[in-house]
Amino acid sequence: MKPIRPAVPADVPEILRLVVELAEYEREPDAVAATEKGFLAALFGDDPAVHAFVIDGEEAGTLAGMAVWFLTFSTWEGVHGIHLEDLYVRPAYRGGGYGTALLTRLAALCVERGYARLEWDVLDWNAPAIGFYESLGARPLDGWTTYRLDGEALRRA
Repeated sequence: MKPIRPAVPADVPEILRLVVELAEYEREPDAVAATEKGFLAALFGDDPAVHAFVIDGEEAGTLAGMAVWFLTFSTWEGVHGIHLEDLYVRPAYRGGGYGTALLTRLAALCVERGYARLEWDVLDWNAPAIGFYESLGARPLDGWTTYRLDGEALRRA
């Protein structure tokens, strides 16, 4: 396995392809509205609020996987944490430790910086992902339900 590294602007087309593959896996193939321009601004603009770690694939210019994340803040802990927005490893690389390596890198970053937590969401039906996360010691949070305002409801709020 190649080393994990922070994404660079040249990775953006591949990151977007990974996002599309993830959307297809999550049964939402038409849901991706993101663009390369948007990713460039979010990841590499004047004040980036989102970050990505990637692992190169075997072929030049391809990625085996990615972790896209951003900082959160816990008012109870009084310190930051990391929210993992997307973790995706291409099927050809699954079972090779890539997902574990990406999550381990994020956990290490939390520890290095004194962050309180590393959190993410997983679809209820995604048994392979749930099994993987639990094998690392992650646990689901009971008593919390994610809410979202988007589309027309967001504009009306």
